[in-house]
Amino acid sequence: MLIPHDTRIALDIVVDLMNTTPEGDHDDGLGDLPALYAFVQNYNISDVGELGEHDLSAVREVRDRFTDVFAAADARTAAEMINQLVASAGTTPQLTDHDGYDWHVHYFAPGASVAEHLAADCGMALAFMIVAGEHERLRRCEAPGCGRAFVDLSRNRSRRYCDSRTCGNRLHVAAYRARRKEAAG
Repeated sequence: MLIPHDTRIALDIVVDLMNTTPEGDHDDGLGDLPALYAFVQNYNISDVGELGEHDLSAVREVRDRFTDVFAAADARTAAEMINQLVASAGTTPQLTDHDGYDWHVHYFAPGASVAEHLAADCGMALAFMIVAGEHERLRRCEAPGCGRAFVDLSRNRSRRYCDSRTCGNRLHVAAYRARRKEAAG
């Protein structure tokens, strides 16, 4: 599957944003404004001014909406959610070539909040996955106790774990040990 660079970055942002959700004994990865500033800086999200508590709350709401898209039972349901998300952001497509990046499209309106920026650009990246017939690539890790989000970009759509080095290896080692124990008697 060929994914343009800016769409790939937006999909990475969606996944990492969703994976800031507090679960189990993990704190909220967007627990305060410094965490939001770090997220914005980590992804070099452009045109973001001064952030406040209202931005933090709005980004958490967008995060929850992305989570709903990943949990959608089918592409039609996901499409409806994405349409609402993108429409609420006041999408205004614009060609741009800033910060050393070649031409790409920004979907957020000038002066948009960081939440609107994420909803527009990342929502459009998710829309492209639906258009390409690839809704099933929006997944959650199948490792017990994990559930982290990821986009399966494997050739045969067979990826099951968020990270093969951690979750995948852990389960493979556990299965190996169980087989050895059973064989030993």
